[in-house]
Amino acid sequence: MAQSNHIPLTASEIASMWTQYLFDTMSICFFKYALEHIEDEDIRELYHTSLEVAEGHVEKLEVFFNGENFPVPHGFTDEDVNVKAPRLFQDPFYLYYLYIMSLQGLMGYGLSVGTSIRPDLRQYYIACNTETMGLFDKTIDAMLNKGLYTRPPVLTPPQSVDWVKEQTFLNGWFGERRPLSVMEIGDITFNMNKMHLHVALKVGFSQVAKSDKFRKYVNRGLKISNKHIKEFENILREEKLNYPMSWQSFVTDSTIPPFSDRLMMYQVQLSTQIEIAFYGTAFSVNSRRDLSGKYTKLTGELAKYSEDGGNLMIGEGWLEQPPLATDRRNLSQGKRV
Repeated sequence: MAQSNHIPLTASEIASMWTQYLFDTMSICFFKYALEHIEDEDIRELYHTSLEVAEGHVEKLEVFFNGENFPVPHGFTDEDVNVKAPRLFQDPFYLYYLYIMSLQGLMGYGLSVGTSIRPDLRQYYIACNTETMGLFDKTIDAMLNKGLYTRPPVLTPPQSVDWVKEQTFLNGWFGERRPLSVMEIGDITFNMNKMHLHVALKVGFSQVAKSDKFRKYVNRGLKISNKHIKEFENILREEKLNYPMSWQSFVTDSTIPPFSDRLMMYQVQLSTQIEIAFYGTAFSVNSRRDLSGKYTKLTGELAKYSEDGGNLMIGEGWLEQPPLATDRRNLSQGKRV
């Protein structure tokens, strides 16, 4: 009998695939709906490309799952989208949504490459990253050409290289605070951009939600997102620096749901979890104590909101369970799993 050379995928590799499958099936639903309404030809072309890319990913992931005898996740299907529902977002928002989603995709695929061992999966994620880089590049160009991109603050170049000489560099709560560093400005701007997407999505989702529980949860999240934006605006305003624009004015007055509550809940929950990760990254490179304290507080708020969201999803039967390790404790006690 010929010996098989098949190398099983690791738990980390399955985790990346499982996470991407849910994200891409959700994205396919969003792209299909958006293409029913987008009028701007440049944005339509970007969404056509995005849809083809996401559908290609799903087909490839299904091959991987079947090759490992893992059940293909349920994810999201045509049952989760009503492409004939009235327009909920205007064209500029769709472009901004693609900007943030492609940005998240780049970071996710980079992490997936780093946690993948098998050559075929590494090559797959490298190809995903290359595709998404091209999409991200075209999206940024479109936003710039249409005057829809708020550039981060521009600083006056220093006259020379300098070194930190005093512990006061770390001040924040007490004493005179130094100006923000470029890393701190960059993180605040980046997180504001993400949070403005949260606000616009939650405004739209709150209008079309069917479940009262979900609507209340979204409105609670809307208050949290607006609060965080205000905190960041105050920091940049104190430094006389510009900050990103809001996108909630690009939400229409439609109350007919284009998506299932489950899909919208997944989008809100995913965005919250990703923002927690971004806040953690910002915390790690901040030197001013007041900013570190602020990120700690804001992260705690998001963590509590995310936990409550998980409980809501479980209660409504919306949370798809990822593959689990074998329950050795039950097996050792003679219990069937």
